[in-house]
Amino acid sequence: MTPPPGTLDWAPDPSADPTTYAYTFGGVAPVASVRPGTVVRTWTMDCFGGRVRKTSDLASEVCDPRLLNPQSGPFFVEGARPGDTLAVHFISIEPREAWGVSSTVPFFGSLTATPTTAMLHPALLERTWIYQIDRAERVVRYVAADTDFTAALPLDPMHGTVGVAPALGEVRSSLAPGDWGGNMDTPEMRAGVTCYLGVNVEGGLFSLGDGHARQGEGETCGVAVECAMDTTLILDVISGSPTAWPRLESDDYLMTTGSARPLEDAFRIAHQQMVLWVAELTGMSTIDAYQYVSQAALTPIANVVDTNYTVVCKIPKSLLKGVVAMGGMHDRMRRAAAAWRG
Repeated sequence: MTPPPGTLDWAPDPSADPTTYAYTFGGVAPVASVRPGTVVRTWTMDCFGGRVRKTSDLASEVCDPRLLNPQSGPFFVEGARPGDTLAVHFISIEPREAWGVSSTVPFFGSLTATPTTAMLHPALLERTWIYQIDRAERVVRYVAADTDFTAALPLDPMHGTVGVAPALGEVRSSLAPGDWGGNMDTPEMRAGVTCYLGVNVEGGLFSLGDGHARQGEGETCGVAVECAMDTTLILDVISGSPTAWPRLESDDYLMTTGSARPLEDAFRIAHQQMVLWVAELTGMSTIDAYQYVSQAALTPIANVVDTNYTVVCKIPKSLLKGVVAMGGMHDRMRRAAAAWRG
């Protein structure tokens, strides 16, 4: 099938040597160059690169820890320069297979000792769970390992890793989040949402991966329902408008993010960014915006397991009547997505 004008189809080669995939933000040559406004259709491998496929597969035995969270990309966006903002609108995010996988990993997660929270007790039991993904019913099916308990959880596909190359020539693991985006693991990164990322290098060098069929806020055990993902998105540029930390916009919310340790600092970054954004959008003073955000914000925790923790601050658009964020980019991209679908 010939792709429509302004559409790029690119996908990883599943038969390639896994060491040739991208596992960092920065330090990787672009796989393709696209013009602003291009629709990109791609797919992403699951965080284990497809190596954990059954309950007897343990991540610590079948995976190389250096080869986790393979990324699709990076994509060079023509005209994107440092000081600009890259806008990424997700048209669709859908599981590629009818199954997903989750696990516990030794000394990883929020309710276990870790290398930086050192304790004398042994690692928790390592175990793998396979989830059946029912796309027709829009559920993922959980089956307990030790009892006959089962449950159908709502399918809520999202991407754990979305980001650009960091500033100052840094190369950062796709396991880590920061001001470049990366492994933020927020369930807010779903279809219909626009993500705004500050451009640090020519072309931005945008990558994504780490598809989750669903994930609870916090990603408590460190592993969501991991799956390969078919994703369609639009890339565009907001010239001359820097974005210090990743922002998101849906039809109903404006959102800011912060990634740091301790968790309080991630909270502070997300809320400081929202206060500054609300002040800019409304013309309020910073202190007035601080008061307003304090009474209006929602604060979902994205993850408390990664190298840095990520917190999201949300403000309902209904509480910011008449405000147009990011020059109206989200609405323009929604219209472009609708036109592309035909």
